[in-house]
Amino acid sequence: MPFLTRLVVALWFVGGGQLAECNLLANETRPNILLVTADNLGYGDLACFNKASEILAPNFDRLAAEGAKLTQFYTASPTCTVSRACLLTGRIPQRHGLTQQLPGIEGNYGQGLNPEEILISQVLRSAGYATGCFGKWNIGFAAGSRPTERGFDEFFGHASGNIDYYTHNYNRKHDLYRGTDEVHVEGYSTDLFADAAIKFIRRHRHRPWFVYLPFNAPHFPNAKNKAPGEEVVWQAPDSAFEQYGYDRKTRNEQQRYRAVVTALDSALGRLLDALDLLNESEETFVFFASDNGAFMLENRGLEVATNTPLREGGVTCWEGGIRVAALARWPKQIAAGSEIQAPLWTPDLMIACARLAGVSLPQGLVLDGRDPLPVLTGEAELPYRSLFFEYQEHAALRMGSWKILRTRPSEAWQLFNLDEDIGESNDLSQAEPQRLAELVDEFRTWTESTY
Repeated sequence: MPFLTRLVVALWFVGGGQLAECNLLANETRPNILLVTADNLGYGDLACFNKASEILAPNFDRLAAEGAKLTQFYTASPTCTVSRACLLTGRIPQRHGLTQQLPGIEGNYGQGLNPEEILISQVLRSAGYATGCFGKWNIGFAAGSRPTERGFDEFFGHASGNIDYYTHNYNRKHDLYRGTDEVHVEGYSTDLFADAAIKFIRRHRHRPWFVYLPFNAPHFPNAKNKAPGEEVVWQAPDSAFEQYGYDRKTRNEQQRYRAVVTALDSALGRLLDALDLLNESEETFVFFASDNGAFMLENRGLEVATNTPLREGGVTCWEGGIRVAALARWPKQIAAGSEIQAPLWTPDLMIACARLAGVSLPQGLVLDGRDPLPVLTGEAELPYRSLFFEYQEHAALRMGSWKILRTRPSEAWQLFNLDEDIGESNDLSQAEPQRLAELVDEFRTWTESTY
């Protein structure tokens, strides 16, 4: 950890008290925190978000039934690397500086995210939490950038953006680590990461713990991760195919994708069951979200996920790229079976975690989230705000029910009313010039504050 970050965290740990507004935790034990992400899961892949989905995911349904479904939750970036940096820092890309996907071996094993950035793991470890990361890292793996050098007590996972589910190769390089040491372990990556998280929770059940579980599923298969001549197909355990009655050797990509998501669901179920067996469920805040929307890139033959009813997908600022499936559970605090329609986003989770841990954040650190807990628990409505997005040439801003979007800087802004047009099919920029000007001015304000 760089000196400046060590100094900030040390001073903050020594002087950090309870958050002034932390009435929710005044007389209660600090909860454990389980933060789970999927990799490119479609908004419409889960039946709890899309009744027409044919994917078997009873444990996601269970999580929705026992907690809240967030129908308007956003990732701060529509691509894997950048979205994870935003989640872990509570800051938009233009502040933390990691604005593009890390490319190849050189990129994934380079510095990545600025080591001076403070992560949720550092916030929670300073508050006495045991901290573990299990799964996809994808924000830099050079010395000083690895999870155990950035606030995590333990790490088991991969450095890169995607690996083969069984060989754990990335671009023909083996990519599986425990701490900073390369390891060779047999098994399906989704199950390996869930098992590691469960073991960590068992070991630390007598103190507050934070588990960040970024699954690499259901990321699409990558030819670069395969040996010459090996088929490029979605991979899942036999048990996942059996739940559908599918032949495990089927070459139907839709069927194989369903099996990948069902295997992810089964891993989530084992995690929830472990919390029950350890009597940890009521004391654990569980949050799940996809890192970005499913990719809808043409001519690959792999577009079998769905962002229904949203438009487009990953690497775009259309709703299908940035609005993602999200669920939250905290028994006795979040009403079972509730639906949260307020626009929330990944930078809010830094604020939530600090409040749950009862620790104040470093003064002078510019964060882009607001505390979502009053909204999740039904205590208060979310204050009016805007959400800002830029990725490559795409840009967008949401404010209230309105959104502006352009796909390149030279293009005129389009305007949509998302309450009436969730699929972004009716451009109202000509019909609502005053509204358009208001959102464009707000976008300009965001831009001026970050550059």
